[in-house]
Amino acid sequence: MGQNNTQANQHAHSGFPWSHVFGFILSLALTFLAVYVALYTSLPLSTILTSIIAMALAQAALQLIMFMHLKEGEGVTQTIAVIFSFFIAIVTVVGTVWIFFSM
Repeated sequence: MGQNNTQANQHAHSGFPWSHVFGFILSLALTFLAVYVALYTSLPLSTILTSIIAMALAQAALQLIMFMHLKEGEGVTQTIAVIFSFFIAIVTVVGTVWIFFSM
């Protein structure tokens, strides 16, 4: 049984990583689209911010799925790791905003 899993993993990781290339190109497209919306459009500020936040969330989900292999993990350990990562990210952002506004 263990030998079958090893063979399946070797087969799954052989060949060119097209999904990683696709994820990278999509990440670049989302980044350049956000820059274009921010710098070269005359949309209202609230629309620009909303679109940038939507693209940032899409890129975060894309990177979790494509590069962090979120859908390939096993149960509780990966879930706890993702929750802890979100906690660290939220603490970092909230702490930074708090420091900026308290200066």
